[in-house]
Amino acid sequence: MLRIESLSITLGGFSVRDVSLEVRPGEYFIILGPTGAGKTVLLETIAGIHTPDSGKIVLGSTEITTTEPRLRNIGMVYQDYMLFPHLTVEDNIAFGLRQRKIAKEEQRALVEEISAFLEISPLKKRYPGTLSGGEQQRVALARALVLKPEILLLDEPLSALDGRTRERMRKELSRIRTCTGTTIIQITHHFDDVFALADRIAIMHEGRIVQTGETPEVFLHPADTFVAEFLGIGNIIRGTASRVGNLTQITTRDGTTFFAASGITGDVVATLHAEDVILSEAPFASSARNCLFGAVTEVIPAGSTVRVVLDAGFPLTALLTRESCRELHLEPGSRVCATFKASAVHVIAVTPE
Repeated sequence: MLRIESLSITLGGFSVRDVSLEVRPGEYFIILGPTGAGKTVLLETIAGIHTPDSGKIVLGSTEITTTEPRLRNIGMVYQDYMLFPHLTVEDNIAFGLRQRKIAKEEQRALVEEISAFLEISPLKKRYPGTLSGGEQQRVALARALVLKPEILLLDEPLSALDGRTRERMRKELSRIRTCTGTTIIQITHHFDDVFALADRIAIMHEGRIVQTGETPEVFLHPADTFVAEFLGIGNIIRGTASRVGNLTQITTRDGTTFFAASGITGDVVATLHAEDVILSEAPFASSARNCLFGAVTEVIPAGSTVRVVLDAGFPLTALLTRESCRELHLEPGSRVCATFKASAVHVIAVTPE
């Protein structure tokens, strides 16, 4: 559906550099990255607001790198919705249709159709200033979707909404994709959006795409330490890896060792999700290859779960239920055994600087 090839653009002191990306027809694709990573610049360049310095953008079989925005058939919804305050809801929705010189009777029919689909028909005579955040979001979506775009671009569309409204709008976005088949590209900071909506994701950092893949694959196998840290993976451990039989033994700087199911050797960073670490008072029968003893240094409540940090020769974090934490009587100073599988450890080779 969309192919970006070696795209670069500099705006003031900021650059998007050598971005290549493919988005499939009907896909819900989410771009993640910290503030200043270049996500919005990339989205606006796809929409035609900026012209790249190099590279190209292909929509379907047509190159649109220098095509005017109004001729791209790409819809875009911003975080602040950008509704015209002096126009009614129905006039906001019809704005693009008027720009395309669609006949008035057809405009009314299309506005009524999309208003009914998004359940905002009763709002048509109202002005944006009288609407809630969720209602404004639906109007902004209606204004974009009424033009039947090939791709819908969403720039942090849920960030300004409260938690309950965000959840409703996630379901609405999923319904829109399912019912219309529209290809959607969204940028967000919220991992809840990713797990609820994304087919695939891309991670941006300092103007570059550093990893692309299906959501579980990226979270389980981060490409580098930046991705691991950005995704909030509980344990990021530096060490040296060497082969021991069919496994890799990782030795940390203080001499602690554990095993990973990896063929990588040399200087490495190992990542391990906190939920993959099992704590117990003593070792137990298990197929898990790793069993480390450590002393609890922190017990951090986090809603229905508890993060427990151990000194196991290196800081090691486990994620437990509150009930499990109570049963183990965990508090700073407690001695416990941390068990985890070699297959749960992802190993990243460290490239010499």
